[in-house]
Amino acid sequence: MELRQLRYFVRIVELGSMSRAALDLDMVQSALSQQISRLESELSTRLLQRTPRGVIPTEAGQAFFHQAQLTLRHAEQAIHAAQQARLSGAVSMGLSPTIANVLGLPLMRAMRERYPDVRLHMVSALSGHLTSLLNARQLDLAILFDTQSARRWSVMPLLEEQLFLIQSRQQPVAPQIQHEVPISLEQLQQVPLILPSGSHGLRSSIMASFTSAGFQSQMAMEIDSLSLLMEAVAAGMGATVQPWSAVGMYRDAAERFQWSQIADDSVRRKAALCALSEDELSPAALASRVVLMDCVKQLVQSGNWVGATLET
Repeated sequence: MELRQLRYFVRIVELGSMSRAALDLDMVQSALSQQISRLESELSTRLLQRTPRGVIPTEAGQAFFHQAQLTLRHAEQAIHAAQQARLSGAVSMGLSPTIANVLGLPLMRAMRERYPDVRLHMVSALSGHLTSLLNARQLDLAILFDTQSARRWSVMPLLEEQLFLIQSRQQPVAPQIQHEVPISLEQLQQVPLILPSGSHGLRSSIMASFTSAGFQSQMAMEIDSLSLLMEAVAAGMGATVQPWSAVGMYRDAAERFQWSQIADDSVRRKAALCALSEDELSPAALASRVVLMDCVKQLVQSGNWVGATLET
């Protein structure tokens, strides 16, 4: 027996009509009738009888009606009690600017829907700064690319992002490279690049890939602000190497930029979900970590996080 069957039965008795109840419940009448038949079969007794004016409860149905009403009231009280005691507290999360472009808004929406009483503190900053905040216990959770500085962290592999050469669509600095056509690392040798400074994890990873391939990059400038960096790229002052999420914040990305995937397996960015140790995380933080992982999974599997694959 299910609560919905009790609700269906009670509504039919209250309205005195199967058709009116079906309309009120936004159901097909045949489906409603089938649910009542199942209920009667389970109880091994007839609950309703048809009359020229509609349906009325049998003697057994009348007795069942009063108890069903009481059960539904108790269920509503139980739901209300659970909602009054629902999860609350505060959680601090750190995301890099590129990750925040794709994940930030869906994560905030999911948290508001699932845990409306949890107060969320979001920090968008470079990975190195997020590492310092996590080590100082000023963050509960953070998505990081380098876990070497971990201090009693809980680390979960999250995803891997392909990297792209991104340049201005209107003023490309490498016009020979076509939009959305995969390229090799060697094709970047003569491209003037705009990258974050050397302390940035992405910059270190790119430089290591260049060195391993046996050549040096052509640096145009260093910019540690993602929004400013992308504005410089859009203005044709150079190209950049970033995950697709770098253009995710632009509604007109396809008009402002062109991007080409770097096909080399060595040019990837791995991200991990890092948190304080399990014994330091509050119930709200533990629940938020699950929501974050669910959001990432949904975005990747739906194709809304271009170039990303889930880590296992």
